[in-house]
Amino acid sequence: MSTFMPKAGQVTRKWYVLDAAGKPMGRIAAKAAVLLRGKHKPTFAPHVDCGDHVIIINCAKAVLTGKKLDQKMYYRHTGWIGGLKEVKYSTLMAERPEFAMQKAVNGMIPDTTIGRAARARLRVYAGADHKHAAQKPETLEF
Repeated sequence: MSTFMPKAGQVTRKWYVLDAAGKPMGRIAAKAAVLLRGKHKPTFAPHVDCGDHVIIINCAKAVLTGKKLDQKMYYRHTGWIGGLKEVKYSTLMAERPEFAMQKAVNGMIPDTTIGRAARARLRVYAGADHKHAAQKPETLEF
């Protein structure tokens, strides 16, 4: 029996909706990363981009377990000397919940050309509304 090796043109992509309301941010991000890479498919191959499109809704209602909301920090650097900026996740979740979810998913996807293509298929929304109803996405419950 031979191993199936998918070609780039043979990949069929589906659309999935993940509802983050009341669920831990890391669990949602991990599930989204698996779907974006295509690791849930029996035809997965690490050298082919076989992932699906993922829409994450209700990011503002996602929860951080433990004391992460007050202790976890997001760091960025301006490029200037002494330009390290830090923001607590409590303010980040209040002001930019889509960005916080996107950072969580991006940390679980490899930084390669396939990973960058997978990041382009992620759509993140703070509320329950999204503009991808024409693609007929499946709601994924877990």
